[in-house]
Amino acid sequence: MSVKSRIPAWVAVLALVLVPLSGASAAAPEKPGVKLSKSQAGTGGSITVTGSGWGSKRLLMMLICGQSVPSRGVIGGTNSCANADGRAVTTDAKGNFSKKLPVAEPPKPCPCVVHVATVTGEKAAADAIFMVAGHSVEPLPREETGGRLSVLTDTRLNGSNGLLTWFGAPPSRSFVFTVGNTGTSAIKNPVFQVGTSHGVFAPQWEEQQWRGTIAPGKKARITLPVELSAGAHGDYSVSLKYGGKVLAEQPWGVGRPWGVTLFWLLLCVVVPAAVFRIGMALVERVRPRRPGRGGRHRGLRLPELAVRLPRLSTPATSSPAPSARARTSTTPTLPWFTPDSDPGTPAAGQLSAPQENSPTTKGNT
Repeated sequence: MSVKSRIPAWVAVLALVLVPLSGASAAAPEKPGVKLSKSQAGTGGSITVTGSGWGSKRLLMMLICGQSVPSRGVIGGTNSCANADGRAVTTDAKGNFSKKLPVAEPPKPCPCVVHVATVTGEKAAADAIFMVAGHSVEPLPREETGGRLSVLTDTRLNGSNGLLTWFGAPPSRSFVFTVGNTGTSAIKNPVFQVGTSHGVFAPQWEEQQWRGTIAPGKKARITLPVELSAGAHGDYSVSLKYGGKVLAEQPWGVGRPWGVTLFWLLLCVVVPAAVFRIGMALVERVRPRRPGRGGRHRGLRLPELAVRLPRLSTPATSSPAPSARARTSTTPTLPWFTPDSDPGTPAAGQLSAPQENSPTTKGNT
């Protein structure tokens, strides 16, 4: 009896059912894909873009790009795309999406593609061939067959914000990465393009040259400075491009310069207070003064009143000294008395006697 005849029939049936199921569970996850409702359309029209395998609740950006093929990607980066006519879309819980995209001519000639890339989450991109009717078509630039650089691992931004950055100074970092020469010839003094982008906007590229030579099969550690504009804050992305191809991207979260906000708040308090003080000083200077309101106000003084009483002389046994006589002569007298009728100053050597017209005093009778 053969071995096959010994296996029960139900075991064979169960194996036929379980083998496909196990193969399906071991299959690789679905890659992001893009499909178009039309392969060609003119400017002013629209196409429907559908996708699958992008992950749940992912934000995507759809663009029409020139000088691009799916095998080489977008050669000129997002500078080759019609960024103003792009559309954003969010995937559903299963990672699928469907949205209309207006047809616009990209800044570069065709061949063209509809480029879909993630904005948030894990980096992913996919392209679908598309032809813009009436747009110029030119051959793609030839690939270099000599040295070729590729970013290996350990890409990061080094540095931190200082006190001046807190008050609006330009944030700066050092973009550190490791590249390897996978070509057949050495690369001397390569020129990289470092781009910074804010949110979903296209990067602004700046050329930076690295001094050195990378031999075939060798790698090098490269550090390039990156700086943003003064007062920049928010979510930024730093991209590295070489030979028209984006090699690496690194997110950069820049904090808000709260020192500038504090400065403006203090300015809004100090300036009104200073204006109020100046206004009150002007009012105090212009306002008329009332007499008799204290001695605080300068320039307004009350007249000084001097009250002088006459000096009364007393009988003396001897003639006064010349100095005393001079003082007596200059002593003022009251207006209702004259020197002759002053009862308190009798002539020397004479006794006062009653006058004829003077009233007589009553005596004891």
